[in-house]
Amino acid sequence: MKIRTTEFVISAVKPEQYPDSALPEIALAGRSNVGKSSLINRLIQRKNLARTSGQPGKTQTLNYYLINEEMYFVDLPGYGFARVSQEQRKQWGKMIEKYLTERQNLRAVLHLIDIRHPPSAEDVMMSEWLHHIGLETCVVTTKADKIPKGKRPQHVKIIREKLQLPKDHPLVVFSSEEGLGKDELWSWIEGKLS
Repeated sequence: MKIRTTEFVISAVKPEQYPDSALPEIALAGRSNVGKSSLINRLIQRKNLARTSGQPGKTQTLNYYLINEEMYFVDLPGYGFARVSQEQRKQWGKMIEKYLTERQNLRAVLHLIDIRHPPSAEDVMMSEWLHHIGLETCVVTTKADKIPKGKRPQHVKIIREKLQLPKDHPLVVFSSEEGLGKDELWSWIEGKLS
């Protein structure tokens, strides 16, 4: 996709705050610190539109980014972050569940998994749940530049097995640093927009 315009639109916590438009939305789900903001910045070729942070658990709202005035990326709060209260986690869970199950404009979810580690229990749960509610997903294995090229297939195999993904389930090996997987991911996303 040729990026012409990008803008951060709103941080929403409830449906009445979502943008009032019929534009398609692609959500990004993953653990805290998996690289959602870096992935957005790489895809839209902007350094700091989505704010990255060394501090996990920073995203606490649904952050809407408008791309080319024709679609939104929706960055969801990261899961699996220990340093927030049980109550806070419950609130995030409800907010994310409501969005993922009720938002008409939602076309698909990018499920981000750090390629360096086997999927966590939360990753497995999220994968099963997304499948259960019938959302189209693409697994994006982030931080691929952090492991040698020759070892990537083995890491991908472990992720596929742990998440019980069928052979044909979309999976993109991605690096925000190198831009690896960017075009492949865009072509998958563009296929979901019509």
